[in-house]
Amino acid sequence: MPHRHTNSSERILVHPDYTLHYRQRCHLNWHSEARSHYMILALLDGSWRFAVSNDKGTMRGGDALLVLPNEPLSLRGDEASFVLFSLSPTLVLDCAVRIGFARSDAFVSFHTNLIGGDAKLIRLARDVAEELATDERGKDVVASALVEQVMVHLLRRYARVRRADELELTRAGLIDRRLRRAVELMYAQLDRELSLEEMAAAAYLSPFHFARLFKKATGTTPHAYLAALRLARAETLLAQTDLSITEIAGRVGYSSPSHFAKAFRRATGLSPRVFRAALIKGNSDG
Repeated sequence: MPHRHTNSSERILVHPDYTLHYRQRCHLNWHSEARSHYMILALLDGSWRFAVSNDKGTMRGGDALLVLPNEPLSLRGDEASFVLFSLSPTLVLDCAVRIGFARSDAFVSFHTNLIGGDAKLIRLARDVAEELATDERGKDVVASALVEQVMVHLLRRYARVRRADELELTRAGLIDRRLRRAVELMYAQLDRELSLEEMAAAAYLSPFHFARLFKKATGTTPHAYLAALRLARAETLLAQTDLSITEIAGRVGYSSPSHFAKAFRRATGLSPRVFRAALIKGNSDG
């Protein structure tokens, strides 16, 4: 049976441990200050200007970008096609442990952000793009297998590990254990505004010392981190529920749907409505 290709330029597959996003020939103006997942962006064609932490430059078709959890990222470009892998820290660490690359108390990082000339990685990304662009049964099985191949390839060629005694895996991803209670409070209170004082009190720190430690540990401010958690939760609600966008906005702390839509577009490059329309429905039935 021939593959049934869709006409959509946006295709998104959401899994509990990863999200895959294939986007074709699009304009991109994307800024993300704090995300709990690893991100691998494979540029299939076109060019982007990028900034990751203190690294800036241009990437072209055939290049890829590796972004650690909570690394600030900015992208800008025209008429580019790409595949984005968003991988949970639990998934990456589990893979590293299973292949004997790291222990369970390790943190996996990469020795570079920009990768050029990695034909195998781009080939795997194109396989993901082809799978997302077709309507065939078993999509989730094939996607998971491809994600595993990508992770093993990256671990073999670009990863490094260090002991992470100060880090814990929480519902919100990797976090300094001294900040865990504050992050758990954020996670539990996504529907309301939290003051710096409330978050600091949860960590048994003064607001000054809490804000300084949080910035040092995560690379971002507490409120920027909270905003990222809200938008990640919004993605899940868009994918897994039939709630209206107005209802979802309220559940993640936005009283104004228009403010929510603006923040969501800034973080993902898509409006909530377009994101939901691009979702691949179902699992084994395509």
